[in-house]
Amino acid sequence: MELANPKTDASASAPNQPAKAVKREGNRKGPTSSSEQEGPKTPDPKTLRRLAQNREAARKSRLRKKAYVQQLESSRIRLSQLEQELQRARTQGMLFGGNILGGEQGLPVGINNISSDAAVFDMEYARWLEEHHRLMCELRAAVQEHLPENELRMFVDNCLAHVDEMMNLKGMVAKTDAFHLVSGMWKTPAERCFMWIGGFRPSHLIKVILNQIEPLTEQQIMGICALQQSTQEAEEALSQGLEALNHSLSDIITSDSLSCPPNMTNYMGQMAIAMNKLSTLEGFVRQADNLRHQTIHRLHQILTTRQAARCLLAIAEYFHRLRALSSLWLARPRQEQ
Repeated sequence: MELANPKTDASASAPNQPAKAVKREGNRKGPTSSSEQEGPKTPDPKTLRRLAQNREAARKSRLRKKAYVQQLESSRIRLSQLEQELQRARTQGMLFGGNILGGEQGLPVGINNISSDAAVFDMEYARWLEEHHRLMCELRAAVQEHLPENELRMFVDNCLAHVDEMMNLKGMVAKTDAFHLVSGMWKTPAERCFMWIGGFRPSHLIKVILNQIEPLTEQQIMGICALQQSTQEAEEALSQGLEALNHSLSDIITSDSLSCPPNMTNYMGQMAIAMNKLSTLEGFVRQADNLRHQTIHRLHQILTTRQAARCLLAIAEYFHRLRALSSLWLARPRQEQ
């Protein structure tokens, strides 16, 4: 039987101790992942570029929202200023020489003699056209850049707000001079050919833009057809009402002999009744403008944002070409007699 050698036993067990120590150390640290060994991953250039584009788009969207709010506020302030100007103009009477009527027969002194309210409206309409042209240029550029729907919507909303501003302007002048709106003297000659109760006929405008907003879904087609029908029915009702007003005025004026000089008692009675009838003209203008306003906004609801943008651009181009036609007509060479 051999005796145990202490040195041999110590040397045999010594190599096992470091192995256990390493194992215990490893258990404390746990497994190391490959991602931790590689360190934080840097996004590729494409991702960085996309993130930068998203940040820039968000910044532009915030700026457009701020500009839109500022425009609404400036429009509100401008409308308030215009109301004050109209009030001051009313207190000063008529522009361009005072009385618009002259002579015993009540003939116009000159074609430039219009009421103060109408004169202010004409100036505001000229400014409105300039701003409208600028907004349309911005909208056209946005469409051509293929901006996302949410960004393009800001441009469309700006244009619709500008249209609403014109409706408000017309509503103010209709209170005091509905004749000026109905006459269409604030429009160009070619535009006046298509005038209907102080503005465009909305059903005609639907026909104009239909080919410009295709393709349409079946639901959109049904919505536009229903809008076209209801608009035409409303137009017909207003046209019949205005025609009845014209007949009524004619009957009142001719209810007595048309001899000259007239019987003043009967004459003044007829004029009083006719004046009362004419006061309803403002109502016709307001209803026609409401129909125009509702038609445009209803189209906006039916169409997508991009289709609505093309719709507004088509309407603007249509009236621009009518104004251009008027300019060409007025500048045409005349043959000497």
